[in-house]
Amino acid sequence: MTTQTREPAIRVQAITKSYKDLHVLRGVDLDVAAGSIFALLGSNGAGKTTLVRILSTLLKANTGTATVHGFDVSSAPGDVRKSISLTGQFAAVDEVLTGRENLVLVAKLRHLKNPGAIADDMLARFSLADAGNRRAATYSGGMRRRLDIAMSLVGNPPVVFLDEPTSGLDPQARIEVWQTVKQLAKDGTTILLTTQYLDEAEQLADRIAILHKGTIIQNGTLAELKQLLPSAKVEYVEKQPTLEDVFLALVGDTSDTADEAAMSAGEESR
Repeated sequence: MTTQTREPAIRVQAITKSYKDLHVLRGVDLDVAAGSIFALLGSNGAGKTTLVRILSTLLKANTGTATVHGFDVSSAPGDVRKSISLTGQFAAVDEVLTGRENLVLVAKLRHLKNPGAIADDMLARFSLADAGNRRAATYSGGMRRRLDIAMSLVGNPPVVFLDEPTSGLDPQARIEVWQTVKQLAKDGTTILLTTQYLDEAEQLADRIAILHKGTIIQNGTLAELKQLLPSAKVEYVEKQPTLEDVFLALVGDTSDTADEAAMSAGEESR
């Protein structure tokens, strides 16, 4: 293993950012290993998007240093931009164009050879080939977000910032995006994911940092974070029905009596 591969893909040291009297970031430190999914977890206003904007060279920090893919965000912003993609909270998809046309446009803007072949490859990679010739306006929320991520990955950037990637999506669309993110990491892409959803961080992240009021208050794997709290002592547990239990009770093809009892239980619970 070379020294280069041992270096973190993203390194943040003592980053601060203020707007007059509003202190958004108060000295953030974190390292993101290459090829990993790192979740930055925090409530609205914690400073997640501000940090991503600094790392993607859209904002300048007041103090501190940061490097992305070995390049300093302050002294080498052009090299940083060539190494990253950024997907914001809202899909940057042109709904007038088809999915394929969106991808071809991005490939042309990045001056890549064979934009049509690149578009076809990305459509296949993100399970959008059958919808490639449809206007993006007809896509579901999950499809639109997958197209948005595919567009950001044209040119194979080694580092990807996903800022609240499943905000506003329904449960099925969220699962589709999660599967896409997991596959990206398997392919070696480094992903910094910002989210306010606990289950999203739990499902995806190799490491999780909790950002609160502009500082990282804890950073570790899911197992390490769980060890921060003592195990609960349970003396009595009343088993509650799962959603699966309710579903099977309501639609399961058992006996008429069982069906009537399930429907009665459903009516009483309303």
